[in-house]
Amino acid sequence: MSGKHLNKLTAGGLLVTLGIIYGDIGTSPLYTMKAIIGAVAIREEVVLGALSCIFWTLTLQTTVKYVMLTLQADNKGEGGIFSLYTLVKRLKKKGLILPAIIGGSALLADGIITPPVSVSSAIEGLRIYNPDINTVPIVVGILFVLFVIQKFGTSFIGKFFGPMMLIWFGMLGILGIIPMIQNISVLKALNPYYAFNLLTVHDDGFYVLGFVFLCTTGAEALYSDMGHTGRSNIRVSWVFVKSMLVINYFGQGAYLIQHAGKTLATLNSNPNVPGNPFYLLMPDWFLPFGIAIATAAAVIASQALISGSFTLISEAMRLNLWPKVLVKFPTELKGQIYIPSINWLLFWGCVFVTLHFQESSRMEAAYGLAIVLCMIMTTTLLGYYMVMKRYNPFFILATIAVYFTIEFSFLVANMSKFEHGGYVSLIIAGLLAAVMGIWHTAKRIRSEYTEFTKIDNYKNVLAELSNDPSIPKYATHLVYMTNANLGDEIESKIIYSILQKRPKRADIYWFLHVNVVDEPYRMDYRVREIMKDDVIRIDFYLGFRVQPRINLMFKQVVRDMVKKGEVDITSRYESLNRNNVIGDFKFVIIEKFMSYDNELPWYERIVLDIYFQLKKVSLSEGRAFGLDNSSVKVEQYPIIIHPPEDINLHRIEEKQ
Repeated sequence: MSGKHLNKLTAGGLLVTLGIIYGDIGTSPLYTMKAIIGAVAIREEVVLGALSCIFWTLTLQTTVKYVMLTLQADNKGEGGIFSLYTLVKRLKKKGLILPAIIGGSALLADGIITPPVSVSSAIEGLRIYNPDINTVPIVVGILFVLFVIQKFGTSFIGKFFGPMMLIWFGMLGILGIIPMIQNISVLKALNPYYAFNLLTVHDDGFYVLGFVFLCTTGAEALYSDMGHTGRSNIRVSWVFVKSMLVINYFGQGAYLIQHAGKTLATLNSNPNVPGNPFYLLMPDWFLPFGIAIATAAAVIASQALISGSFTLISEAMRLNLWPKVLVKFPTELKGQIYIPSINWLLFWGCVFVTLHFQESSRMEAAYGLAIVLCMIMTTTLLGYYMVMKRYNPFFILATIAVYFTIEFSFLVANMSKFEHGGYVSLIIAGLLAAVMGIWHTAKRIRSEYTEFTKIDNYKNVLAELSNDPSIPKYATHLVYMTNANLGDEIESKIIYSILQKRPKRADIYWFLHVNVVDEPYRMDYRVREIMKDDVIRIDFYLGFRVQPRINLMFKQVVRDMVKKGEVDITSRYESLNRNNVIGDFKFVIIEKFMSYDNELPWYERIVLDIYFQLKKVSLSEGRAFGLDNSSVKVEQYPIIIHPPEDINLHRIEEKQ
């Protein structure tokens, strides 16, 4: 597959884009203005300032930074902070992995906060009719259904969610346009003066940014999900989405200005229920329909972060930032992946957040603090990307300066949320970052001390072993997975396994190496015959979206070689050979463990100890490569990184 889908624009693609990309940012009118106004009296200058901040945040942060600039930084059609890191790491600058880890973990943490706050905000509309209703069980039930259907893939979800989101955005526009026309003067908030005035003149005006930021939290997911729908579909549909969002926000603002001096609670028909300007726009007869549509949209709001989380983890595994987990491909369409372990990790995280905070108003305090960190990290990597692509230096400096100013301002404003629940999202992000950092560091430590040797040094002994009848035959075909990038090298541990850990006599030794390449769907292989009819190496070149089903791929390679007369795979046992019986294939997987014969610094010991604990709950090497368990032998091999110095041990001679 090529990257042409990026710029392919179709009506169906636009509809699916509405369903799986804009749920998060599209439902922000449910809670943003409510959070900004709070429980204090409504003031016109605050409303105008907030509207101005919202409009320019959507314009500068979402439209310019993400839709126009960041979507350009695709990795063979895939988006997200890990794809961006994969591009810029070619610059070989130290420390670039740090913003990738921080940004990725923050976005995953946001995927745990977004579903509860969105669904709770919508369901709480039921309190207009029953103030005493307990919404928590309803929210948990809806979230459970949402996570269950993930296994059908985003194609299935998009076909259902797309039309629903079209109705949602249409409703946003209709609800907003009526009060806006009745008070057209609200459009003066398009002037950035009102935003500047709010932030610099009014008391606590700057900290309103912490709630204004809620209007753009879904922008990062928009970039992460680019691989699902393509760049052109996102850009074109954003024009419609942004228009409907702005109209609704300004409609809410016009309504609030008409009721200046009052509080949201007094505007509600039931004074015991906190008012929500979104629902206050609806006529009484439409409220049941509005709540139902809002609930459906809130469910969809979770989808952008869920599918984005799958993409993130898939790329994190490719970058050795996450333990190997099972990845499923529900459909044949591009970008359709499902990771069961992450799906249910997110679900239980969402349940915890729902039970911990109970109310959407409390969740808003935890919302936004983690994702602004992700945006700052994306800006950092985007700067390196523009350097790599040789953008004008003045443009690069101006872009980075503008967005660092905006995003660090958002960060400072959001820090006030820390003690009110923001600590939850930071703790979640910190735990995820710790897993990524430990996995990456442990892999680096292991790779630094992996010993390789030239195969040429062992050609003769392998040939003699293969033909030594005094050693029982281990298998007709013995297959090892190797990490050696150079075709003439092999790990010392493999030679140890063949020659010393019970000598393994075989007719043909196969060494398989998997190269994960940047092209998403590349599937090539190269055959290297190291010794005629004795040692063969296969190099696979697989895209980062290709499931490494090595068992099936290796069989295909062997069939192709047999057709070309390059190899004879019939059994070498005389009776079986006479009857053309295919020889057996045995895979040997070597799993490492930490030897006690090490003297490591305390921090390396801790990192490796945690790494091996994580490895116990991750996917085995055999399953990760799609091997048939019945033909796999697992061997343990000790890692000796820093062997201790010679022990000062003296022999005592026995006296005569």
